[in-house]
Amino acid sequence: MRYLFTILIFFISFISCSTDSDKMNLTGTVKGLKKGTLLLQKFDDTLLVTVDSMIVDGSSDFAFSEKIVSPEMYYLYVRLKDGTLRDDRIAFFAENHPMHIQTNLKNFGSAAIVKGSANDSIFREFEKLRQRYVAKNLEYISERFKKGNNNNDSLEMDLNRKQQSLIKSKYFTTINFAMNHSDYEVAPYLILSEAYSSNLKYLDTVYQSLSPKIKDSKYGKELESFIEMRKKSDSIL
Repeated sequence: MRYLFTILIFFISFISCSTDSDKMNLTGTVKGLKKGTLLLQKFDDTLLVTVDSMIVDGSSDFAFSEKIVSPEMYYLYVRLKDGTLRDDRIAFFAENHPMHIQTNLKNFGSAAIVKGSANDSIFREFEKLRQRYVAKNLEYISERFKKGNNNNDSLEMDLNRKQQSLIKSKYFTTINFAMNHSDYEVAPYLILSEAYSSNLKYLDTVYQSLSPKIKDSKYGKELESFIEMRKKSDSIL
């Protein structure tokens, strides 16, 4: 009898551990946030929906537990005690692992440190590359602004050429980055979010490079559907 009881306790513990490992247990701290609400959100088709929320009252610590069907991008927002929703947000790649986010209220989105997700680490590595293109594009915008109302067609053409070249370079960088990380769900996500307008043959090349597991993921399926849609629209044109 005692033996059967021991086996039963072990079985219950095993089930409990398995259940916990099948969820994203997200913990974290927002330094400086004493009162407000944290919103855990994700996109459902094209609509950003709140999947969970937590009222903060005194303690800056928070915790969420969410079943992640397939690793995907989630967002953390802050609604202040006066009801104001902060403009900045924390975008992070969620997985069914213990995850931790450390940030502060003043620089909520930019100061975030995310741990516990391999996909998120790769996503942040790509973000560093992307910011170079953002900075360069801002330089071109600044040049155009300084030009003002001067009707200098040659300068305008030169700026347009530089910006088009920058876009193409960004596409190729994204495509190469995705192919170098084809065993991760972040790869098709980056193509869908950053390089969807690039040549169809490059999109198809990235998709074919994905491992079977990634092809079967949320973003892998979305990339496949997007490519099929592009093929149909391109054939009409």
